[in-house]
Parts: sequence; structure tokens; C-alpha cells
Amino acid sequence: MIFSSMVFLWVFLPSVLFIYFLLRIKYRNLFLLLASLIFYAWGEPCYILLMLVSIGINYTCGLLVDRAEGTKRKLMTALDIVLNLLLLGYFKYANFLVDSINCLNPGTIRDFARIALPIGISFYTFQAMSYVIDVYRKDCPVQKNPLMVGLYITCFPQLIAGPIVKYHDVSQQLENRNCSLHDFAVGIRRFVFGLAKKVLIANPLAAAADQIFGLAPSGLGTSIAWLGAVCYTFQIYYDFSGYSDMAIGLGRMFGFRFPENFNYPYLSRSIKEFWTRWHISLSTWFKEYLYIPLGGNRCGNARTCLNLIIVFLVTGIWHGAAWTFVFWGIYHGAFILAERVFLKKYLDRPGWAFISHCYALLAVICGWVFFRAETLRQGLYYLRVMFVPKESPFHAGVFMNPLVLTVLFFALLFCGLLQRWIPRLKNALHDDDRIGVWEVLLLPVLLFCCIVFLAANTYNPFIYFRF
Repeated sequence: MIFSSMVFLWVFLPSVLFIYFLLRIKYRNLFLLLASLIFYAWGEPCYILLMLVSIGINYTCGLLVDRAEGTKRKLMTALDIVLNLLLLGYFKYANFLVDSINCLNPGTIRDFARIALPIGISFYTFQAMSYVIDVYRKDCPVQKNPLMVGLYITCFPQLIAGPIVKYHDVSQQLENRNCSLHDFAVGIRRFVFGLAKKVLIANPLAAAADQIFGLAPSGLGTSIAWLGAVCYTFQIYYDFSGYSDMAIGLGRMFGFRFPENFNYPYLSRSIKEFWTRWHISLSTWFKEYLYIPLGGNRCGNARTCLNLIIVFLVTGIWHGAAWTFVFWGIYHGAFILAERVFLKKYLDRPGWAFISHCYALLAVICGWVFFRAETLRQGLYYLRVMFVPKESPFHAGVFMNPLVLTVLFFALLFCGLLQRWIPRLKNALHDDDRIGVWEVLLLPVLLFCCIVFLAANTYNPFIYFRF
């Protein structure tokens, strides 16, 4: 089940909200846990057991870590991390490992049964590890109620694709939260804006990008390649940030305050800045639980560079089990190192803001080509066509219909440009609790348009569901 589906909008969400607020406060968390399990089971019924195993492992390890001291405490924490990574590794990377071995030495592993990827396993595994690590660090007390641990790991607003919520950020909210009518209204506003980003912008661009990236090499030309790359650049932003907005809005309806996940990343003037604005919850997770424990920037320049490469390599692997994602992670890590070593002095020069912005945007767009490509070979060929002029038997107008042109125009405006010119709009889309008259009038119109688009089109994917 996805947020932009009719069954979620018209059946699941209204039913859950109605029953949730009808119940006494002491029963609400239990009901929300059950609703979250039903939400997950709707699309992955066979993997509910895996979810329950994850809850059991992390609840038990949390208790063991809390009771242990010294070396034993570290060992219990390490055990939890290993068990979580084993589950993630088996279900997400076993196919990739077998394919890579057979590619190097055909026939080495035969009769291997393909393993289906559980939806959202990367997200809820990282959340689960956060709980035990926070208990180990004594950032928060151990949770002795297994239902609370279960709700933290499975809470449906951010279960499938984040934001990745660290346990110490919501530990108090799990047991003591309030949702006023105003909070509920702010949550609805955020949800509808996110739904509009997903349905009205990301989906039309996804259709165009998929057509172009699906072309045979002979059909790809330079202008079409650039159109596909730009469409995908906006698609992935509006798809993922739209989901995050919906998740944050849903959380607010139930009294949770989830962290922001995006801050107009395409306004960045460097790749380093891009990663402070893109998928913020993942970036901060890696910084807090991987980069700093590795030594961060405290162990000399060479060690810092190594730590950065490790973090971005793991970032790429986290996103997907394919060499394209590995390359994408290393690609971004290489730019981070280059900026640290010698580019920063140029990017920070007075009057170079426009050049710095163009550099960062071009680097990001080229990186998305590998993120979207099925293979490294396809990605390299696609990038070559973008920069080495090549004619195509197709005219760009075949893919750039009036709908795509209109959507691209609004995608460009709302990726940060319009919000920079109209600060009130930026606040409305993020952290402003005031609700203006124009928003009260606009929200029903946006919701109606989304329903019409969803009813008329069956194409409604979420990119980050496969991670």
C-alpha cells in the first residue's frame, strides 16, 4: 500500500484516524502498532514475520545492552548490529552477491532461488539499530515495553521510505504526545502538499524519464538524453520529498514531530552542501552512527578522506544492490574529497555563486544518470551521449508534450526558486504552523486534482520503495 493509492486515501487512512481518536489514550499506541502491521502486510504479507523477528531481536538486545557493563555491553551492541546487518544483507544483497560471483566465474553458483526484497527493509533496519545504539550510548533509557519498540520500528507514516527517525529523537513522543486540532490541520496541509508533489509533478516526469531511459542505444540522442536526465532529476526529488512530506504530515496528525528530510537540495553550491540538504535523515544517521565512530575528521587529513569514502561507499550500497549504486556512492564521495582538498577555495570565492551552483547541479544530474541506469555500461553510454553530440531518429517533441513542459516549469519553480522569492511559501511547505486563507482555499483544489490524476492514470510508483 502506498500513500498515493485510492485504498489508502479513501479506506485505510480515514478508518485508522477515526478509530485512533475514538480510543482512549492508553490504547492508541497498541492500535497504531496493529494498523502499521496491517499497512505493511497489505503489500508484503509474507514478510510480517521478518518484521516481528526484527522487533524481537532489537527489543531483546536493548535489554541485554542495558543490563551489561564494559566489554560485555559493547559485545551485546555489536551482536545486535551484526544480526540486523545479516538480515539486511541476506534479503537485499544475496542476489547481487551471487550474480557478481557468477559474472566473474560463470556457473559457480547454480540453482539459486531468487530472494524477493522486503519493502522498506533498509529504512526500518537502520531505525532498529538506532534504538540499541542509543541505549548503548545512554542517550535514552531502555524501553521495557515491547509494544513501544514495535511501534517505533513499524510506525506506518515513515515505515516504508523514511524519514529515518533516530530513537532518541522520538523516545519521549512514543509515550507522551498530544495532537491538537491545529496539529491535525498542519499535518493535513503537509500531507496534501506532499501528495501533490508526488502525483502532479513526479508521476508525469517519471513517465517521460522511463520512456527515454528505456530507449535502445540507437534511439538515444543528445537532446533527448538531456531531457531524460533532467526529468529524472526532478522526478526523484519530487517523488522522494513528496513521500517525506506525506510521512511528516501523517506523523503530525498522530502527534509525532518527525525530522525534516529535504531542504531544497538543488539550490546547493557544492556536493557537500547537497548532502546537507538531500535525504537529511540518512546523512545525519551515517554521520552520527558511522562517520564519527570511525574517527570523523579528528584523525588527520588522510584518515578523514578514508572515512568519507567509506561513508559514501556504504551510502551507495544502502541505496541498492547493484554496481550502479556502488559507483554512484563513490562518485559523490570523490566530489566531496575534491572539494575538501582543492575545490572549496574556488567554490567559496565572492561572485562565484552562480558558477558554484552550476557545478553542483551538473555533478548531481550526471550522478543521477548512474542511479537510474540499469547497468554501468548503460550509464556510461548515456553520459557519453549527453556530452558527445549524437542525432536520434526521434524528435525531442515526442517526449516533451504539453503536460511534460508544464510540469517541468512548475518543477523548476518549486524546487527552491519560488520559495526563495516568497519566504511565506517556504514556511508553509515546511515548519510554519500558521495556516493562511489561501492555503485553506488551495488544499481542496490540490487534493481534487490529485484524485483526478490518480483515477485517470495507473502509473504511480515510488522510487524509494525498492530500497
